[in-house]
Amino acid sequence: MPSILIADDEARISGFIDKGLRAAGFATQVATTGTDALSLALTGEFDLLVLDVNMPGLDGFEVLEQLRGSGSRLPVIMLTARVELEDTVAGLEGGADDYLGKPFRFDELLARIRLRMRRDDEGGAQTVLQHRDLALDVRMRTASTDDGTVELSSREVALAEELIRHAGQVLSREQLLSRVWGYDFDPGSNVADVYIGYLRQKLGSERIETVRGAGYRLR
Repeated sequence: MPSILIADDEARISGFIDKGLRAAGFATQVATTGTDALSLALTGEFDLLVLDVNMPGLDGFEVLEQLRGSGSRLPVIMLTARVELEDTVAGLEGGADDYLGKPFRFDELLARIRLRMRRDDEGGAQTVLQHRDLALDVRMRTASTDDGTVELSSREVALAEELIRHAGQVLSREQLLSRVWGYDFDPGSNVADVYIGYLRQKLGSERIETVRGAGYRLR
């Protein structure tokens, strides 16, 4: 039975999530401080972490930073009332796998949890993707080219994976938002453009082509 750690100090919200996930067939445990959340997440006993940003002790960003700094690849969905673009980018760039704003519908949270866990299961079949001189290790979150190896955030890995799997094909902003972020993101958001910029800085600006009025393509 998959086990999920819920880190939220609001008893009403954590209880709501806990009850829903148990009814959906998951084992759960609740942490009410950032310190406890980090300690439990590092045990290796959980398959996914639902992490609130505003936590006593360590906040969610600090928990995420220390978790990733330890080498943990535990999938993390951040759950918070802070939904400004800067906070969303900060969470995803820091290593979160998804970002859900409050208030939220439980069905949406459940769908994202199942999507993330399904992707992790499928990822076990092929952990390294290759396109010409570019090798993407989705487990280690690194990309290697003739110029060397760089580390990527979880969202950068997901975006690079989508581009490699469709190399030579033009992907629209809407397609990237839907496929990489796993849900219908605000079509007016520029977060996909932001992350394309991150990949260009790390992989080379010439590698990802902008097709005016259409989207992006991996050369």
